[in-house]
Amino acid sequence: MTAAAHVSTDAPDFSLRVRVYYEDTDAGGIVYHANWLRWFERARTDWLRALGVEHSRMLAETGVGFVVRDMSIDYRRPARLDEELLVDVRLAEARRASWTLAQQARRPGESEPLVSATLRIAAVHLASGRPTAIPKDLAERALARGPANNPLPDSA
Repeated sequence: MTAAAHVSTDAPDFSLRVRVYYEDTDAGGIVYHANWLRWFERARTDWLRALGVEHSRMLAETGVGFVVRDMSIDYRRPARLDEELLVDVRLAEARRASWTLAQQARRPGESEPLVSATLRIAAVHLASGRPTAIPKDLAERALARGPANNPLPDSA
């Protein structure tokens, strides 16, 4: 995979269900802005797990990990205490050493996101901090796994 593979679709490749707890809200009763980043990270981690990869095992076996290279986030609408949300992950572009992901958080049954983000994660050899190729088997699984192979849990 030397050139960029554009794999963008409108449907997510993975969704994680989360609930807003009191600890997630600010003094105004809405989700504190930094908590969206935590949920997006959890969704990416569980997406990798659904692809058969655990961060700790990948690190131990290959010395490779992912870092967020850049991120753009758009806060559109608030979420409040006790709301249930779906946090989506979609592989938008795949390169040899980085992936561009589109993520969003939305209410179940709605397509309009509350918060959306576009980010690039890069594979690095953590001992040296230098960029490296994404492990081939992981790259192949990510490109092969599409929305049809990963139905959303109770998305209605």
